[in-house]
Amino acid sequence: MNKPGALNIPANLLITPVYVFLLIHTMQVGVGILGFERYIAKDAGYDAWISILVGGVVIHLLLWMIYRILKNTDGDIVTVHQYVFGKYIGSLFNLVVAIYFLLLCLTVFRTFIEVIQVWVFPQLQIWLFSIVFLGLMYYIVIGGVRVITGMALMSLLLGLPLLLFKYFPIKAGKVDNVYPIIDHSIMELLASTKATTLSFLGIELLLVFYPFIKNKQASIKWAHFGVFYTTMIYLSTALVTFIYYSEEQLDHVIWPTVTLWKIVDFTFIQRFEFVGIAAWVVVVMPNVCLALWGASRIPKRMFRVKQRHVIWVFLLLLFGASILIEGRKAVDTLNNFTSEAGLYFLLYIPVLFLLVIIRERVDKRNES
Repeated sequence: MNKPGALNIPANLLITPVYVFLLIHTMQVGVGILGFERYIAKDAGYDAWISILVGGVVIHLLLWMIYRILKNTDGDIVTVHQYVFGKYIGSLFNLVVAIYFLLLCLTVFRTFIEVIQVWVFPQLQIWLFSIVFLGLMYYIVIGGVRVITGMALMSLLLGLPLLLFKYFPIKAGKVDNVYPIIDHSIMELLASTKATTLSFLGIELLLVFYPFIKNKQASIKWAHFGVFYTTMIYLSTALVTFIYYSEEQLDHVIWPTVTLWKIVDFTFIQRFEFVGIAAWVVVVMPNVCLALWGASRIPKRMFRVKQRHVIWVFLLLLFGASILIEGRKAVDTLNNFTSEAGLYFLLYIPVLFLLVIIRERVDKRNES
């Protein structure tokens, strides 16, 4: 099979390289940052901040591989799979990737509903909230990558001030909590790094929206800057949480970041966590919208159908799944399953990287 040609995307649908920073960052920072500290501290304790740095380095390496995979094929994941595996096997892999992106969307969506149920509206009717939220998602996703990018910009501008309120727990915390430094084994740190997988998931959407970047080579530095910025946010968030909570306390706190919002003290706001959760809707929205867009884009490319029809089908699946998943245990199981699936997907990227290089060398040898 010859190398496929580039996708012809209209110029009015393209995004400039700097916006890749927004898409990478906002896809990585969503609902996971509200409670990831508890999970990464289970294996490595308060040395888990080291696992965040290790995870960040690994993500940078995988991001470089993704750009290398897409560089010569000049297409998306559908193009790459058909180039490496052929039409039929490649189509099977593409469907698996679409299902994975839909699973990622469902996990963020359903987990955020649980946050609202626990902290704001305990009697919230899931079906009612799902209809409203999914309707808003449809309105954004149908607008395409540029509209989602606009939402990503809004989430960045709104999410950054919320992170500045870390000042309050720092003032009340104890720095001695994080000492002694590095008193865990390498295997424990690696286990903690694995636990950060769900938090760092999101760079794989680049495999879908890559053709929509105007100057692809210029976007590389912005993509890496997005990963670096995300890593620093997770690192600072974890350190603040570790300073405020003891390890025994953290083991019993499900949503550490939301709990820390409770100590924010303003004379005109008594329950700041309500404000934080309400504002976090804007942070989560581009997260789920980009995942849904990526999931629906793949069938559109494969079967030449209208993307809006695929979106409707996926929205119905999300609605049904969100109602069927009930209780903290079920949501936690969903998060664990998605984290495992995301880990395998990240491990698949180096494999695909090697397969693309091998296929390119075979083609060059045949041509010569």
